[in-house]
Amino acid sequence: MKIILQICDTKIKFTMKKHNFNAGPSILPREVIEETAKAVLDFQNDGLSILEISHRAKNFQPVVDEAVSLFKELLDIPEGYSVIFLGGGASLEFCMIPYNFLEKKAAYLNTGVWAKKAMKEAKLFGDVVEVASSADANYTFIPKNYTIPTDADYFHITTNNTIYGTEILKDIDSPVPLFADMSSDIFSRPIDVSKYGVIYGGAQKNLAPAGVTFVIIKNELLGKVTRPIPTMLDYRTHIDGGSMFNTPPVLPIYTALLNLRYLKANGGVAAMEKKNIEKANLLYDAIDSSKIFVGTAKEEDRSRMNICFVMKEEYKEKEADFLKFAQENGMVGVKGHRSVGGFRASCYNALPIESVQALIDCMKKFEQSI
Repeated sequence: MKIILQICDTKIKFTMKKHNFNAGPSILPREVIEETAKAVLDFQNDGLSILEISHRAKNFQPVVDEAVSLFKELLDIPEGYSVIFLGGGASLEFCMIPYNFLEKKAAYLNTGVWAKKAMKEAKLFGDVVEVASSADANYTFIPKNYTIPTDADYFHITTNNTIYGTEILKDIDSPVPLFADMSSDIFSRPIDVSKYGVIYGGAQKNLAPAGVTFVIIKNELLGKVTRPIPTMLDYRTHIDGGSMFNTPPVLPIYTALLNLRYLKANGGVAAMEKKNIEKANLLYDAIDSSKIFVGTAKEEDRSRMNICFVMKEEYKEKEADFLKFAQENGMVGVKGHRSVGGFRASCYNALPIESVQALIDCMKKFEQSI
């Protein structure tokens, strides 16, 4: 066993030669990936892989407990909130949210594909008010100056829009419970959790591999709808069961724990925000000063996580050439979503600033060749 582990250790310790701008599943810290790989071979020197241990194993419960504790510490979550880990991704939460909280009417801010999908599910359970939308402008900005109905059961937002490159960077003051899908910007900036009733998201951006979903819930909001809720779709089931009511996604939860440890060791959420601002400013400056590239999102609503840009109209025919050039130079995942076209550089927490600079150098080199 020791010889095998030594060989595998040698294999996993390599220098990253490519720059990972994938929108999700996306980049994770190299040390987190390496530690996960070791656990796949032998979890805590127990002689078993983490892939084959029981979620009831005595050495896995501490993983969940520490992950919850670090969630609360890093986000400064106040008393009265629970943190749970589920399956199904954010898409299942689109259903669970209205199932558990929508009695008569809910309000939604339509800022993109995922917000629209969440609204669609909510309409199965009650009236849905679209308080504002930027759909007519292909979601290139975050709507403002809208009115949140005070008789709504909750107000739902999607804080970062991966496809269109827009982001809500300040916590909203809402007269009703505020629910947020933070799949793609959780842990990228400090948030005032006390302003939210629910925060949820798929983990495959800033937290862990795909397969686990995090949910932060204000406990006092539960148990108020009159409809019966199926056991597996009732948040109280998973809070009472400590995320262990049914078999949880063990490996992604463990990787999430490793990443939370990494975040704490590297200055926490405030430090991540500082780096993310630096990376975003660097790339947006390069786009704005370019003769061939142009950003797609309104400047005041630009995302720090997903930076979307296209070729200026007179250079449109060069987009395929640049994409090929970028890929040949080690840039991975820079093709834009089909709804926007062009290019998208996802700059999540784990992306080093060196990768951003490498992309900028690539853009400049291509521009000089025209």
